[in-house]
Amino acid sequence: MFDPSPTPRLFGVPLGVDFPEALVRGILTRMAGAAPEDLARVILVVNTRRMARRVTGLFADQGALLLPRILTVADLHFLPGAPLPEKVATPLRRRLELARLISGLIRSDPSLAPAETALDLADSLAALIDEMHGEGVSTQAILDLDVSDQSGHWERTKRFITLAEHYLASVETLPDGEAAQRELVAGLTTNWAASPPTRPILLAGSTGSRGTTAWLMEAVSKLPQGAVILPGYDFDAPNEMWQQLGSALTGEDHPQYRFLKLMRRLDILPTDLKPWTPQGSAVPERARLVSLAMRPAPFTDAWLDEGPALGGLEAATRNMTLIEAQSPRDEASAIALCLKSGAEAGKTVALITPDRMLTRQVTAALDRWVIKPDDSAGMPLHLSPPGRFLRQVAELFHQPIKNETLIALLKHPLTHSGQDRGPHLRFTRDLELFIRRKGLFSPTQVEWGRVETDPEWEEWVKTSVFVPEVSSTLPVSDWAQTLVRFAEAISSGTAGEGELWKEAAGRAARDTITPLLEMGAGEFELTAREFLSVLDLVLRGSTVRDRDAPDGRIMIWGTLEARVQGADLVILGGLNEGSWPEAPAPDPWLNRVLRDQAGLLLPERRIGLSAHDWQQAINAPEVILTRATKSDESETVPSRWLNRLTNLLAGLPEAGGTDALNRMRARGKTWLAQATALDHADPVPPNPRPSPRPPSAARPKSLSVTEIKRLIRDPYAIYAKHVLRLRPLDPLVTEPDALLRGTVIHSVLERAVETGSALSVDDFLTVVREVIEAEVPWPIARRLWFARMQAVADWFVSQEQARQTTGSHVALEKRLIAKSQDPEFQLRGVADRIDRLDNGSYRLLDYKTGTPPSKKEQAHFDKQLLLETAMVTLFGAGALDKGPVSDARFIGLGRSPVEVPAPIADQTPEEVWAEFLGLIRAYEDENQGFTSRRAVQKEAEAGDYDQLARFGEWDHSADAVPREVR
Repeated sequence: MFDPSPTPRLFGVPLGVDFPEALVRGILTRMAGAAPEDLARVILVVNTRRMARRVTGLFADQGALLLPRILTVADLHFLPGAPLPEKVATPLRRRLELARLISGLIRSDPSLAPAETALDLADSLAALIDEMHGEGVSTQAILDLDVSDQSGHWERTKRFITLAEHYLASVETLPDGEAAQRELVAGLTTNWAASPPTRPILLAGSTGSRGTTAWLMEAVSKLPQGAVILPGYDFDAPNEMWQQLGSALTGEDHPQYRFLKLMRRLDILPTDLKPWTPQGSAVPERARLVSLAMRPAPFTDAWLDEGPALGGLEAATRNMTLIEAQSPRDEASAIALCLKSGAEAGKTVALITPDRMLTRQVTAALDRWVIKPDDSAGMPLHLSPPGRFLRQVAELFHQPIKNETLIALLKHPLTHSGQDRGPHLRFTRDLELFIRRKGLFSPTQVEWGRVETDPEWEEWVKTSVFVPEVSSTLPVSDWAQTLVRFAEAISSGTAGEGELWKEAAGRAARDTITPLLEMGAGEFELTAREFLSVLDLVLRGSTVRDRDAPDGRIMIWGTLEARVQGADLVILGGLNEGSWPEAPAPDPWLNRVLRDQAGLLLPERRIGLSAHDWQQAINAPEVILTRATKSDESETVPSRWLNRLTNLLAGLPEAGGTDALNRMRARGKTWLAQATALDHADPVPPNPRPSPRPPSAARPKSLSVTEIKRLIRDPYAIYAKHVLRLRPLDPLVTEPDALLRGTVIHSVLERAVETGSALSVDDFLTVVREVIEAEVPWPIARRLWFARMQAVADWFVSQEQARQTTGSHVALEKRLIAKSQDPEFQLRGVADRIDRLDNGSYRLLDYKTGTPPSKKEQAHFDKQLLLETAMVTLFGAGALDKGPVSDARFIGLGRSPVEVPAPIADQTPEEVWAEFLGLIRAYEDENQGFTSRRAVQKEAEAGDYDQLARFGEWDHSADAVPREVR
């Protein structure tokens, strides 16, 4: 295939060229005229399996021929001269072994880190060990680093690095993937030096960013018939640029730096690198433009010198579009429209972005046209239905089951996925409504006999879903077996086989947790929480691709897949800082200077790889660049490379750069306008302020005393509750809200008052503590509410002792009923407390947890105590004879305790009652509407039925529109 060469063979494929297609074309060109079997002797090593499939397809398109042997860098043991593969430690076992050692280290010195961080530290330390193996860096090289400032952090780091050294030196430790790969490459280079293979071996698609890969590339390039083919090489870069790249600390983030590093290793000058095929860049003018825009940051002054002479800017940007959307949703809609339009035009189109949230939004937008793109990344297994289901089941082991946990699990599509799924959902709905209506804190409080479900279903829930919390540690295999047992029982339901392990995602989930089941007995004792973390780790490490006939013309690629793919139309999405490039992950061990000293990779390496992905992709024949100017209501920062490109164009008005940039943006605005038009809906007139007028027979004939305030302030709420018979659905998650606090305080005061005049502060606080412990399940709420009651204890006890000197209580929580014949109506109420004073009159007291209503509010709106006074005076209170009320007051037990008397002296009970009957008569008139939010106290005050009244489509300045209701 190749003539003898005294120097290593290193070829490049220009920017913007479909790399697999150029690779195949170059091989076939060099093998033209050779015997058919000679092509079969060629060994081609590519960097991903996806590229291997693409290359195989391209060879198949050539017709009948013998194919070369196509391997990936993970299959090096199939190369001639490769040593036999060794047994390799799995990443999971490596992480668990390190976690066990780190836990022991933390137990011996708790100041190193919290105990619960052992698994996370093990994951980070395992990544560092992998990198050390990949770059050929020993732990001693790190320990010998010159750190003049021996800070406490560095001392802690050395403790963990030393632990890693001891771990790697253990005779029982198997090499992991990176270590085994480096040993394999070492064996290959040794064997090839002694007996180099004579058959052609090509290594294509790798950039040499990892030390082991660069070592392999060096060995292949020096073989008699070996060659390395680099993707996306900038043939337009001048010598000055290569000289400016300098060291890793200054040039690592440049897209071409990895190639320079490899050429220095091979002692090759950039000018010596030959093109793999005669084909140049797809758009040569754009390649030169982007090359200039990507100059190293310290040398962008070259824009002033070379920019005016660049030329060809119109040709460079002719097929470029810049979409600057207002939001990620708008960006996704525009991208989806571009993908659809391109595919309909007969093009192959691809979205390239590292932003997985954006790809999910684009996929959802394409669903409008029932288009399913070919997503190379697939779905992370932990986000798939089986992955979520397994995590939900595992969560049951380490914490008491909660309402939301139970209902979410019962509603999961894989729960009870066998027979009788319909009745299961109905029983789940009835159970949820029971929990909501009863305000249960925990599903363990459910009284099953009062829930309308099937006994067999109830027994299944009790035995399969109510998993007992496990507080002890168990081996990983025992945890996995327990998880599988409960997951299968929950999935199967009361009868039949579940769907848990079916379909692609289910089979992938089963394969993923199989290594956990195969762990040795007694290995790796973990708590339930630690097992959940391990399960999450293994699920996150796998993906599931949707095989449901995706559209082969529309593809979604991550940046890794895009390096060696080609499409007619390429869309680069999510071009904002933090996405392109992604922010480097924080390193808990070494800063960038120490990493450079040790020979490890710098954080800028990933930025440089992203920059190369960008430079390669933007040189496609037709490109659309997209970004969202806002995200989560905050301004975003454009990607540094997009910023460079737009700034360079904007700074070249004489060469037509400004006009070219404006045309790019104009084309983007056209796409945005079309995407916006898709979401356009004809305006719907807003609903008016409702004031329904139901017939007299449907109007309420009985209300509680506390509802009279609502009838005055928000009559529509009375209409919705008593005429439409609608009730707000209580929340599933019970919280320590004002309603529960009021109930607790009423219970406290009721018990405290029964103590009589002997009540002391200590007695009062004892009652508070007992009631709170019995009725409040939240520890934080217990402490907070006790502290609040403790703050008012002295005030309440002193006031109560004074009240005891003038009378004594005769009724607590006393039901009151008053009936009228004209109009026919019943008023109900519950008096918190009724005292009989020494002069024979009554005193009414009502407890409030917040601020009691003022006298003015009571006179016009909150007539609770005034009405109760009239009821006791005119009708009595059950066994209590009717009689005069000389005192009525609210007792507010908020942050500032206060007593607010009712204005009973301003109106006689007869006058209060007559006024009340006048209100009722008014609302019995069929011409009187129940106006929404008629006289609310605060505009911001939310009502239970505001959504039903369509509040928001109208405001308080709108007139009510009466409407007959029949």
